[in-house]
Amino acid sequence: MIDGVDYGPLHQLIGTWWGDRGLDVAPEPDGEDKHAYYDQIVFTPAGAAENAEEQNLVCVKYHQVVRKRNKGTIFHDQIGHWMYEPGSGMIMHSLTIPRAVCVLAGGELQQAGEETIFDVTATQGSETFGVVQSPFMLEKAKTTAFKMTMKVSGDELVYEEITSLDIYGRQFEHTDGATLHRIVYD
Repeated sequence: MIDGVDYGPLHQLIGTWWGDRGLDVAPEPDGEDKHAYYDQIVFTPAGAAENAEEQNLVCVKYHQVVRKRNKGTIFHDQIGHWMYEPGSGMIMHSLTIPRAVCVLAGGELQQAGEETIFDVTATQGSETFGVVQSPFMLEKAKTTAFKMTMKVSGDELVYEEITSLDIYGRQFEHTDGATLHRIVYD
């Protein structure tokens, strides 16, 4: 309980996480580009939310900053929320990146011993868990699907995500994966 709110499984995320073992595999016109990176994610309590006096959610907000290991330059900045509906067990992840792309992904939680697995997906065109993007992105680098699996066990967080793109005249699975450790509890 934080300020009277039971965050359920989301309480495991709260704090500051840091890692230096990330790998980004991104599209290039003639193939792919790989970047080793380090990143920091800060999760903070966002409280409870009620929808139409029927649905009750708990939420944590986050900010993720990703830097290239070789130069320290930021190449990805992302904000969003993780939401949990205790009544159904549904987990939802909303995210926005400053390339004019927004995603609302949904899925479920799994428990494997001490490890909690957050598994969410979104598909472009879906009325529920989908992708919204600017006209430029639709034309040049359309996101067609998003999948993220995040595993939390104590002070270790491991994530893998696949962003399916239609880019440079072909389909490409842009992948990111990293292992982070909690360095601050909030």
